[in-house]
Amino acid sequence: MRSIWNGSISFGLVSIPVKLYSGSEDRRLDLDMLDRRDQERIRYKRVNEKTGKEVEWKDIVKGFKKDEGYVVLEKEDFDKANMKKSKTIDIEEFIDESEVADVLFKKPYFLEPQKEGGKSYNLLRDALKKTGKLGVATFVMRQKEHLSLVGIYKNALVLHVIRFEEEIRDPGDLKLSKSKVSKKEVDMAVSLIEQYSENFDFKKYKDVYNDQLMKIIESKKTGDLPEVEEFDSKPTQTKDLMDQLRASLKKKKSKAS
Repeated sequence: MRSIWNGSISFGLVSIPVKLYSGSEDRRLDLDMLDRRDQERIRYKRVNEKTGKEVEWKDIVKGFKKDEGYVVLEKEDFDKANMKKSKTIDIEEFIDESEVADVLFKKPYFLEPQKEGGKSYNLLRDALKKTGKLGVATFVMRQKEHLSLVGIYKNALVLHVIRFEEEIRDPGDLKLSKSKVSKKEVDMAVSLIEQYSENFDFKKYKDVYNDQLMKIIESKKTGDLPEVEEFDSKPTQTKDLMDQLRASLKKKKSKAS
């Protein structure tokens, strides 16, 4: 793996030099965009809006529109905005994991100690493990400040980038139903949930869509197209709700026996 950020993680006056690695990978197939007429690849060009000429990466800078022109920002300007946050994952407080809503989570990163940070890294890891806490931290990466949680995954420190409050839309704008649900229906749904409740086994769940899509690709190449089973998800009608709950319970019981 290749580190994407080097700096330190700190709690109190303890500073731990670390490297940051992406903790996940995109398994989507690498599909190219083609011209349908001749199947030639589509290329995007960075073009100067005024001259229409292509611009090389080395000549591209970032700018903020101000009045009639732009204020150009160089790489060092982003670091100057907050040098500490650009170099340090600063844990500001510790919280219980149950206090964090799942909707906040965005992406995990693994933290690896640099040579001189091994013992202090293990100290933070073991303390988090013993208390069951998460560290709340902020840092800057790729010219953007991130709010994050520091925890443990398989004996390594893992940093979860989470969303700031202002990044979460208000669900109050959703048109939610006001239909009443009876106690009997809720009790039956609870029974169904309890019957389907198991200890979470991470290895049990696999990303099968890419494999299935690859089969389609291979079959289109050979001309031997497989039969595709049609699927139509129909909403359960209110009058059928209890019947479907009963059938679900019966189906689960028959599988268990």
